[in-house]
Amino acid sequence: MILKQLSLINYKNFESKDLEFDAKINCFVGDNGVGKTNILDAIYHLSFGKSYFNPVSSQNIKHNADFFVIDGTFEKDERTEKIVCSLKRNTKKIIKRNGKPYERFADHIGLLPLVIISPADRDLIIEGSDTRRKFMDGVISQSDKSYLKALMNYNKVLAQRNALLKYFAVNHTFEPATLEVYNKQLQTFGNEIFEKRKEFVTAFIPIFQEQYKAITGDTEKVDLRYDSKLYKDDLSGLLEKSLEKDRAVQYTSVGIHKDDLSFKIKEYPIKKFGSQGQQKSFLIALKFAQFHFMKEQSNTTPILILDDIFDKLDENRVAHIVALVDDSNFGQIFVSDTHAERTENVVKKIHQTYKIFKL
Repeated sequence: MILKQLSLINYKNFESKDLEFDAKINCFVGDNGVGKTNILDAIYHLSFGKSYFNPVSSQNIKHNADFFVIDGTFEKDERTEKIVCSLKRNTKKIIKRNGKPYERFADHIGLLPLVIISPADRDLIIEGSDTRRKFMDGVISQSDKSYLKALMNYNKVLAQRNALLKYFAVNHTFEPATLEVYNKQLQTFGNEIFEKRKEFVTAFIPIFQEQYKAITGDTEKVDLRYDSKLYKDDLSGLLEKSLEKDRAVQYTSVGIHKDDLSFKIKEYPIKKFGSQGQQKSFLIALKFAQFHFMKEQSNTTPILILDDIFDKLDENRVAHIVALVDDSNFGQIFVSDTHAERTENVVKKIHQTYKIFKL
């Protein structure tokens, strides 16, 4: 799959921008603040229907403008896919595929597989479990529609149960039969999500470990662990045990929405015991593993976006990454960097066609 053309109107700092891309490597170079990352984010937006960096859609509209439009022409499986994402202030976002608007944005997820590697990925290490769950859910959802549906249903029921708990507290009442209806639904959707997360992590770990070794050349052991209370008890039992706490705090304190993904290096948390270089290599390996996992699951080569990843990496690690992407397993790649000369030196070592855009 390749992105052939991209047009932006009033997107972030761009009033109007038209770009035609190389089928292999496309590099955006220039000083900080000129919009390199914004172009990459627009590509991400077409794939996921939202920004990678700013989830508040209206804030992606250029200052003093009333709307934005992102228009992309993709080539996938010898077919042309024209995707348009637009938003007018105070209205609902619209995503169109070949001129037809989606009724549900969820139907678009997975059509255009894409992996982004960015400095913002450090949040996966330093932030809370919610960030790591979103990563896990995002990878699985791109190739498994039933998982995405179960996740959306679970979150909907969870919100309803939380609202009911607040209602009980405000009105000094309690209706166990009504609560049980939500408990059963949470268990049904939660069990499906739990089983698929387990399957994913089992399949993903060896791919990830292989990528880490390829990037670093090191033999140090890295690992991922899926942490969930559902390993020890089913969700029905957990909800029953936490009932008094849930009524006191007025929200659901147990369930798959509390699961986590632990990152380990030499059996210790990488957040505390990994150097900056090890953490960056860990995250890049994680995303390269995502790329290979998604490619295998979808039978489509995802677009790969590398946002400023050569910064803070030593030459040895850069060389390993270059060797990895100089491979027929990779398709179209988008790169941003502040140093034009460094970028050109890197892409010249990759035996593929390329285009450099100076912003």
